[in-house]
Amino acid sequence: MKRLRALLQAALAFRFDTLVARTTIVLILGIATVQIVGLQTYRASLSADLSDATEQRLADRLLTIKRTLAGLPEGLREDAAHDLSSGAIEAHWSRDQRAVEADATNPLWTDLQTRLVELAPELGEGGLSVGEQAGQSPDPHVALISMRLTDGTWLNVSLLSWTPRIPGAPQTVMVAWMIAAVALATAILLVRWISRPLGRFAEAANGFYTTGKVAAVPETGPYEVAVLARAFNDLQDRLARSIDDRTQALAAVSHDLKTPITRLRLRAEEIDSQPLARSIAHDLDEMERMIDQTLSYLRGDRSDEPIRPVDLVAILETVTDDQTDQGAVVSFAGPRAAVVPGRRLGLKRAFGNLVGNAVKYGGTARVAVSENAQDVVVVIDDDGQGIAAADRDRVLLPFVRLESSRNNKTGGFGLGLTIARAVIDGHGGTLELGEGPTGGLRVTVSLPRQGR
Repeated sequence: MKRLRALLQAALAFRFDTLVARTTIVLILGIATVQIVGLQTYRASLSADLSDATEQRLADRLLTIKRTLAGLPEGLREDAAHDLSSGAIEAHWSRDQRAVEADATNPLWTDLQTRLVELAPELGEGGLSVGEQAGQSPDPHVALISMRLTDGTWLNVSLLSWTPRIPGAPQTVMVAWMIAAVALATAILLVRWISRPLGRFAEAANGFYTTGKVAAVPETGPYEVAVLARAFNDLQDRLARSIDDRTQALAAVSHDLKTPITRLRLRAEEIDSQPLARSIAHDLDEMERMIDQTLSYLRGDRSDEPIRPVDLVAILETVTDDQTDQGAVVSFAGPRAAVVPGRRLGLKRAFGNLVGNAVKYGGTARVAVSENAQDVVVVIDDDGQGIAAADRDRVLLPFVRLESSRNNKTGGFGLGLTIARAVIDGHGGTLELGEGPTGGLRVTVSLPRQGR
């Protein structure tokens, strides 16, 4: 029982979307098709050959009996005919023809008649009759053949029809399948050898994203794989330089933009008109928030924080508790823990944006966590107006604000969902927008339990 359970678990864990699995399936189907077609062709060819050989032997035997009787005195011919009879052949000698021509309903008899005339042309001039015995009902399985001897007497032979039997070929099939198994094993090893560098590409790409350091792939293997490895390594170098340049540019922009904002804030404090000073300070606060969110979006999810196992439930409880402390109506339901590989700060920022949006635009937020074999699923519902299906893809783009819900009064800049999706995508997950049970927005986030 344990072995059966282990085999069942192994079968369920087998991935059919891998290159090795698909190659194996294609090879098995191809080999099975070739085997079936080849076996049918072999049996058809063997049947034709066997039928021809049987007809040839039967015609030779009938002519041998005819010639033997022709060389004997008449008194010995009937006994000789009886002695030469065996199996499906029953021969008799007589002075008259006993076979009556019948319709050619059995191709075996017509083929045999043709073969006899080919071997003994003298039978073609009224010396051969294939049919049935006079006075008896026709039987498709029995034929009476009358052949005229040289002295005008007749050899009458009762002949049973035969069905050529194709001998079984278990050894042939076994050998063929052994050859197919060797070919299949060789092909699987070859595909694994070719596909192994592809796994290195995935590891290098994940390592580059995780650490920000170039992980060069060995430029070995088949020519095409080596060319791909060189191109991949060159791409990593270009991306690393581009990221470094962008990081330096963002640092400079952040400093250059925030410095004049700070100076303006100090100068606003010297304005005598308090309403004007408060208005300027409010605008400066809004500008600073916009700069922070824009820089956060441009930096992306990549940071110096390594990917490690994090408890998603703990992150969500922290986010919901922060909202509750601020007076928001937020609920949470889920297991005691749900561990996924990820960056804690990035995930906290993503779910902070999502829960904050639900509170800001829907009034409430209901967060639920569930698990399956592959993913941890987080569902966030609110009681707002929701987002129309036609706008759900567009709202995930940067700096897109829907007029019905996002405006300057609520403080939205059109980057919260964009940043959240970038973080979720960076963790190999998915973010989908839909309609909740109360008509509000439903955000569904799936994160893999294992790194992808």
